Amino acid sequence: MPNNSNNQEITNTTATSLASDLQPKFTLSAVQAKFLPYVLAVALFMQILDATILNTALPEMALALGESPLKMQWAVISYALTLAIFIPISGFMADKYGTRKVFLTAIVLFSIGSIFCAMSPNLDILVASRILQGVGGAMMTPVARLILVKSYPRNQLLTVMNFAVIPALIAPLVGPLVGGYLVQYASWHWIFLINIPMGILGFILGFKLVPDIKEAAGKLDWFGFGLFALAAGLLTLAVELLSKPGEAIPGFVLIAAALGLLLMYVRHARKAGNPIFPLSLFDVRTFRIGITGNLFTRLGISAVPYLLPLLLQVAFKYTPSQAGWLLTPIAVGAMGIKPWVSKIIQRFSYRKVLVTNTTILGILIILLAQLNASIPWYYIAPLLVIMGACNSMQFSAMNTITIGDLEGSQTSSGNSLMAVNQQLAISFGIAFGATILSVFSDRLNFEIISAFHATYYVLGIITIISGLSFLRLKPEDGRGLY
Repeated sequence: MPNNSNNQEITNTTATSLASDLQPKFTLSAVQAKFLPYVLAVALFMQILDATILNTALPEMALALGESPLKMQWAVISYALTLAIFIPISGFMADKYGTRKVFLTAIVLFSIGSIFCAMSPNLDILVASRILQGVGGAMMTPVARLILVKSYPRNQLLTVMNFAVIPALIAPLVGPLVGGYLVQYASWHWIFLINIPMGILGFILGFKLVPDIKEAAGKLDWFGFGLFALAAGLLTLAVELLSKPGEAIPGFVLIAAALGLLLMYVRHARKAGNPIFPLSLFDVRTFRIGITGNLFTRLGISAVPYLLPLLLQVAFKYTPSQAGWLLTPIAVGAMGIKPWVSKIIQRFSYRKVLVTNTTILGILIILLAQLNASIPWYYIAPLLVIMGACNSMQFSAMNTITIGDLEGSQTSSGNSLMAVNQQLAISFGIAFGATILSVFSDRLNFEIISAFHATYYVLGIITIISGLSFLRLKPEDGRGLY
């Protein structure tokens, strides 16, 4: 859930930053001009609903697939990691093959992946199906956003984007509820099959409304893309291996290999004419601070949406629908704080807001370690509302300060790297949280509730420490953004 509120912040900052660089590439008909934003709205709703609906359903899915609920993290990690890997080439594919063809293909891949997920007899096939879904998702929302950027004049773009991202606010609210009720009163298969009617709607809208815009694609940095993708996959797999007894050495070997690949990418990017992620981005101080803070801060934050439904259902014995209702306050808090985010940042500066808010988030995660099954829901809900509000504040502030000082061609590549960084942080965070939980429950033989509590303590402390990275910001940083 925290990660899903990113879609609105990414979209808003993308609209603002790219509007100054891009003029409309296509003249829309009256029907297209009126209804084209619905294409992005449907794509966003499908993608965010799919992510938020899954968290509540994982324990029941684990039971049906014969897996431990504490081992289901790869159903989430595989999707987020695939997004991170393939988002960078979405723009290239759209420019080379046309926005219409790529968007429709993405809808089809996402829908077929959803069907395969629903048919999965075991976790391995489910993970493979989620990867197919991720390939579609990596092309679907970014290309839909790109279509709007290229189709509307700059003075209309922010209005169009704000309308299109309304589902980004609604989907996190209804996702946990829908997921909880579907697995409790129907079956877990429906959390994926629900994507099919929306996919059909998205395909029809795309077929009728999406213009086929092509650009001079140039050459994609396939070698750099391969190095980056392989390094990201190895790092995620390494974290997972470290949680298993007897697998520590292979895990550290994979970490060393991944770091070696990243060093190879740095050397390659220095010589390449058009690297997939230019190193010059890191010459911008606020981008450098923002992108690293984004990654490390989200390690703790991203694990919470995965761990909290497990705590409620596995440890506290909540039903899926009860867990779904108790997760909605996070989305309520995220929505409620939005009108105040800019005013708070203007009043206190990015530096103070990010350092303070990250500390508060760490404390809130530690407070989750104080929960037990006897605590009434009306004591838990306010804590989650505050957490949702702080999440929204954190994502908005981190995203805008990260790309706020980028100019010209840096804006597009910087925004792409930020989106990739966020998805990597989700996959790393979930893998890291699951690893810590496994260490306490399997290796140290903690009781299940105690294992969850200890995990939240670790994640909270790491989150607080990660906030210190924002001390490198200057008080005046970001003043031009408001």
